[in-house]
Amino acid sequence: MFCPARALLNMTASTFLKGIEGKNIHINIAKMKNTLLLFVLLPFFLIAEEGMYPLSEIHKLNLKAKGFKVTAKDIYNPNGISLVDASVNVGGCSASFISAEGLIITNHHCVFGAVQQASTVQNDYVTNGFIAQSREQEIPAKGLTARIIDSYRDVSAEVLAGISDTTDPVERTKIIEKNSKTLVAAAEKLQNGVSANVAEMFAGKTYVLFINRTIKDIRLVYVPPRSVGEFGGEDDNWVWPRHTGDFSFIRAYVGPDGNPAEYSVSNKPFTPKNHFVVNPNGVDENDLVFILGYPGRTYRHQTSYYLEFERDIRLPFVQKRNAWMIAQMEAAGKNDPAVALALTARIKSLANVEKNYRGKMKGLANLPIVQNKQKEEEALTAFINASPERAKKYGDVLAGIRSVYDELRSDAQRANVLTNIIGSSSLLSIGNTLIKLAEERQKPDAERGSPYMEKNLNALKVSFLASLRSLNLGIDKLFLSEILNDAVKLPPDQTIGSASSVKDPQKFVDSLFAKTKLSDAGFIEQVFTMTPEQLKEANDPLIEFARALSPEIEMQNVLNRKRNGELNRLSGKLVDVKQEWKKTEFIPDANSTLRMTYGHIRGYQPADATYYSPITTLKGVIEKTSDRPEYNTPQKIRELAAKKDYGRYKHKKLNDVPVAILYDMDTTGGNSGSPVLNAKGELIGVNFDRTFEATINDFAWDESYSRSIAVDIRYVLWNVEKVGEAGFLLKEMGIK
Repeated sequence: MFCPARALLNMTASTFLKGIEGKNIHINIAKMKNTLLLFVLLPFFLIAEEGMYPLSEIHKLNLKAKGFKVTAKDIYNPNGISLVDASVNVGGCSASFISAEGLIITNHHCVFGAVQQASTVQNDYVTNGFIAQSREQEIPAKGLTARIIDSYRDVSAEVLAGISDTTDPVERTKIIEKNSKTLVAAAEKLQNGVSANVAEMFAGKTYVLFINRTIKDIRLVYVPPRSVGEFGGEDDNWVWPRHTGDFSFIRAYVGPDGNPAEYSVSNKPFTPKNHFVVNPNGVDENDLVFILGYPGRTYRHQTSYYLEFERDIRLPFVQKRNAWMIAQMEAAGKNDPAVALALTARIKSLANVEKNYRGKMKGLANLPIVQNKQKEEEALTAFINASPERAKKYGDVLAGIRSVYDELRSDAQRANVLTNIIGSSSLLSIGNTLIKLAEERQKPDAERGSPYMEKNLNALKVSFLASLRSLNLGIDKLFLSEILNDAVKLPPDQTIGSASSVKDPQKFVDSLFAKTKLSDAGFIEQVFTMTPEQLKEANDPLIEFARALSPEIEMQNVLNRKRNGELNRLSGKLVDVKQEWKKTEFIPDANSTLRMTYGHIRGYQPADATYYSPITTLKGVIEKTSDRPEYNTPQKIRELAAKKDYGRYKHKKLNDVPVAILYDMDTTGGNSGSPVLNAKGELIGVNFDRTFEATINDFAWDESYSRSIAVDIRYVLWNVEKVGEAGFLLKEMGIK
């Protein structure tokens, strides 16, 4: 992809402008002229680069030349203590150990569900926040666990063993799944107290086994009020300038013997191998920063066929459905605080995805990402066809991938509806999972699907009970009725028998819910250990409706496995030929494994005549403050701001407390909560978002528009000291 900053290294400003004016490149010449000389004068190490580097790749980077004060070994040392030992995955988010007593900092939105679970209308920690004045006052963060990497190794040969003997894509997928499970089981048997997972780095080509320790007892320590932690609400989500204090503190506990254990009053704080030093002095514009986190998924090695499918089919379907569900839940809770509290976490989750997908759709429409992929594929095809040997080996790759996506398009309406029927209703989803659980429990543990293995059953039950605590029957019925209405309207060649035949979806759903017992926690406990026969005898209507859907869902799953198996085979060959063509190795797409990315504190120009500087301040919080709930700044912050009581956290140049920082690092979902570190490896912020333009990062990254956002550590510490008056936490972090 064209990167203007990188291109500037090899030409003067005037030459660069002359070379691109009049060409179809997504750069505004007028706005570039004002800042071009700044970029020309930047030394090489200030130029950002695309890359979410796995641990195995960090040593290949010339960190010293880029301005780092730490070495690759300081960051990751498999034979000793390093910075990665302070990085942790919490509930799908990234996080950091910041004390020797298990204190963790992550995002407010990453612990939001646990805060909701702990809240009642009388003790509304979501709205008012929570501060534990002592260890005894720290309360369980239900549903959260902390996962720490012990070690990893390449297991590609073991995972792919035996696939060359089959041409059946479904069988190929089964072999890979079986080999992965065998590796995981062997690793967990070899070492007590660990969990393992196999991560696919390149589909059909490269796989890595990660050995992890999972801490099960996580407790809330300090959660700011929602008007701080979610300041700006959905209006400001995916937006810059940002003034959100998106941070929270939690603590990891282990059993008296030091091993992971379920919650108990006798547990003690976990002692991590390492914890980050918190630097209260923060950073300034153009400072080098880096992240160690767990980015979720990117799709940059995918083809144009994938991108077109996302643009035309999947993204619009999910975005539209999420927007409708959000509107229904907001209406349901408008005049009922208890309903609003119960639904708030689900609304927040759906809203985040809905706006993200809108950003992706805009990026795919306005940027030449699909076109660039198509041009690359044309050039690759020419390279393949230039050699008879290559044509024989790789000639089917792009055509084969296109054929799979043609199939996906042919039944996309049916697949979208079928996929969403079960997930539309919490109770129906529980019923469906209970059917699978009863069936899986008849198999040897090693042959079960991962959620149904003995080690995961307690977590599964906890998730069921958590769903019931936030259940709203009216919303559950409404969502199921709506998706059944969609099923009734499917084309004749895409019908779903057990759903499309429903004559009156609302009446049908009312009859199911009138007799189901799935909303009863006691019933869940009762049926959780039943055999398939016993579950049938329970004769619960929602469970039986899920059972009626099962054959068609399984038929779709078989079809998906076939298609995924074929894509897996072809994707491995695609990577091989692209590496041969470009004579280089690629950084694998993000896949929720620990990665490093680096860049600089830097503003950007999202539109003509508009420049956004990279640091916001407390002044901006006050300017946005209003009576609207999402902007209703706590009175104490207003008073401190009026008195200019900034303490040691004042930015000397801005003469104010910094709130959020902007940088050109390569991040995606899952990087929420990642530690933002300075060149010395000290914590100076907590990553929590991207700009709206950067939602397209998942498909393509470019320095000109890719920007990510963190809460500045100075705003975090200012809140802890001045607003929450929790100086004991500063002391624990080693801050005087």
